Amino acid sequence: MSKPSLARGTRDFGPEQMVKRTFIFDTIRRSFQRYGFQPLETPAFENLSVLMGKYGDEGDQLLFKLLNSGDFSGKLTDADWHAGYKPLTSKISEKGLRYDLTVPFARYVVMNRGTLVMPFKRYQIQPVWRADRPQKGRYREFYQCDADVVGTESLLCEAEIVLLLHDILPQLGIEDFTVKINNRKILTGIADMIGAHGQEGTLCVAIDKLDKIGKGKVIDELRERNFSEESIALLDPVFSLTGGENPFADLRTWLATSEIGLKGIDELEQVWQMVDALGLKNARIQFDVTLARGLSYYTGAIFEVKANNVQIGSICGGGRYDNLTGTFGVPGISGVGISFGVDRIYDVMEELNLFPENQTISTKVMISNFDQQAFQYGLSILPKLREAGINTEMYPDSVKLKKQLDYADRKNIPFVILIGSDEISTGQLTLKNMKTGEQQKGTVEELIAVVQ
Repeated sequence: MSKPSLARGTRDFGPEQMVKRTFIFDTIRRSFQRYGFQPLETPAFENLSVLMGKYGDEGDQLLFKLLNSGDFSGKLTDADWHAGYKPLTSKISEKGLRYDLTVPFARYVVMNRGTLVMPFKRYQIQPVWRADRPQKGRYREFYQCDADVVGTESLLCEAEIVLLLHDILPQLGIEDFTVKINNRKILTGIADMIGAHGQEGTLCVAIDKLDKIGKGKVIDELRERNFSEESIALLDPVFSLTGGENPFADLRTWLATSEIGLKGIDELEQVWQMVDALGLKNARIQFDVTLARGLSYYTGAIFEVKANNVQIGSICGGGRYDNLTGTFGVPGISGVGISFGVDRIYDVMEELNLFPENQTISTKVMISNFDQQAFQYGLSILPKLREAGINTEMYPDSVKLKKQLDYADRKNIPFVILIGSDEISTGQLTLKNMKTGEQQKGTVEELIAVVQ
């Protein structure tokens, strides 16, 4: 008999964890709806033709592929087996688990564009899967909470993402965070300036690892990716351009001859101005020219959020994509979105002890069960408590009171209604406060008022 185990990079969530996760989901969902986003769900798996080529070579390798059902290898030849994993994969797998929520969303927009009201604002809260190496803050199965707007190029969308982040994170108790912002057009301009035109994708993948592996190893990776020593030397100012009173001034001078780079700077300055006009006080936003985000579909502003003083990677990320739907044959639909990494947010809140205490309570009142007469009486009042909006359960078995109270204590149930022969004859029930030990009597209506 095999011993049960979890697949690496996955986790079970018991009741206590689920109450906390639901608190995060509900907080995020309320804000999404307040900003005008509508709910959407897409299937757990997609055709590989939908997923492949959207995340860059590294992303493609992290896709979980599903074997074709039935005799998936029946028609394979010896040549197929020896052709390498990429050609072989296309013959034995037609579907894969979704890597993120953005590409399935783009597929949905293309398939339903005739019925959607544009601009279309949607939010989506579902799990995604990545065949990554598990480590702290990095899982193979995790939830994303995405909010996207498609069908408009207005930079108001970027500014509202900044406000949305400043709305949601403090509600979760995360007050000390930084929203790092860059623009892919700036990175394209930098690639042009260092003589690496057309290599901005490769440059982005390398620069995106700066905070993880450091400047030296980023430079080593650029050498491995065939960037010349001259290009690498010209890139050096990038590593010291972040921050300052006017973070765009030096960059504007450096990229003075790059039309696309200057356009990226203009776009970010407009976002900064709109955030100010929207009245956001003490905005925790920072321009970071080294922020690249490895996904290849970003074309404009890119975002990444870090919870400060916690050793966990980014907790939110996103950006502008001008032509993601173009890969599905419908070019020109621009979009921008943000994704909240619920699992990392959960870990941050656990580490900083940010969950409200009462979030561990699911049942608020338990009704005792002494004997058959008390059981029948309890059945008559149980619906009344629930109808009053109080989470209530009745102990199912007639056992000793100590066992019933131990059960309530272990479940953190704050109140127990005790029903004995005296309570049944008088209608005056006993309410026990499990935290203080105090008891009081009253009718069911009176006790409901006390609990509420």
